[in-house]
Formats: sequence, structure tokens, C-alpha cells
Amino acid sequence: MNETRPGLTQIMRALRPTGEGSSDFDLNPDIVPNWGPGNGLRPAAVLVALIDRSHGLNVILTKRASHLKHHPGQIAFPGGKQDESDTGATMTALREAEEEIGLRRDNVEVLGPLPFHQTVTHFRVEPIVGRIKRDFSPTPQPGEVAEVFEVPLSYLADPANYVIEGRFWGGQRRQYFVVPYGPYYIWGATARMLRNLAERMAE
Repeated sequence: MNETRPGLTQIMRALRPTGEGSSDFDLNPDIVPNWGPGNGLRPAAVLVALIDRSHGLNVILTKRASHLKHHPGQIAFPGGKQDESDTGATMTALREAEEEIGLRRDNVEVLGPLPFHQTVTHFRVEPIVGRIKRDFSPTPQPGEVAEVFEVPLSYLADPANYVIEGRFWGGQRRQYFVVPYGPYYIWGATARMLRNLAERMAE
């Protein structure tokens, strides 16, 4: 690994150990989540996949298929819930990335985890950061992934590119982070995890 590449040193600094995570309720202190400490949130993991380009590092994201029951058409990291056969968050993230975008596990150098994120849908998501060793051609999972695209890390690492928006959910107005990029509306848990990364890279 060459730590002189743009953004890689900051990435490694962002991966320092932490016991604090984020939540879908961070921007909504008046809304009480229906969970408490140790109440059995379902484990999940996503892969924050970095790929080297001529200008620096890009982050790989997906657009979910529009017909899916959960989160149709939303922008997400490759990832999903932890299977019983998974030995931990890293295995879950790598397995899901291989299934969803055709990224082989042996083509990923795992760098480390970011702070966990708790979602309103009762998941505790562990973001695992990995650097793609060799270029690859994404193969979107049929019926699950509509598109695979890249966003420059330099754009996602700039807190000025994030805005706060809101909508009514469950009878209450809920606020959330958005980081729009071209035709892509990146919001919710994905934007919150990216915002965590941006904040930690800036420290």
C-alpha cells in the first residue's frame, strides 16, 4: 500500500479506534428511537470500496433496483445483513460486494472499520473500508443493483458538499444528510456514514 497517494493518509487516520457511532436519529433529538442499549439490533456491514484513478481515489456506490421492496432506487454501499455463516463484519462486507457488484474478495485490501451506524430499520451497520488492488469491471447483481458508479473521494471528503434536508416519516418530520452528486441523490444512512468519514478525515 502506497500511503503517499492523495487521500490515503487521511483515510488511515479516519480509521483510528472509536467506541462512538452514528444514528438515523442524530439530527432528530425530539424523536425517540424504539431501541435501547443492547436490545438486539440486527448486524449488517457495507464495503466502502476505494479505487485508484488518475486524479486520486474514488468511492464505489450502487443504485438499488427500483422494484425492490426495501429502499428502492436509493444509493447505497455494497453490503447487507450479516449471515449466520459470516465470521464478522468484514466477511459480510466482502461477501456482499462480491455478490452485488462482482468485486472479488481477493481483489480488496481491507484497511479497517469506520464507526458503526444504527438505522431506523433496526440495523447496526459496520462500514468496512477497503482499497481495490486491481481495476475491475463491475457486474451488477441482476434484479438487485440497477447501476454501479464512482464518486471522487475529494468530493465526499468536503463537508461543504453536505446539506440537511427533511421529510415526513411515520407521522413526524425527520431530517437527514444529503450529498448530491450529478444525477445521484445520496441521502440517509449512506450520506451519514460518508459524512462521518469526511469529519474524521478533516480532524
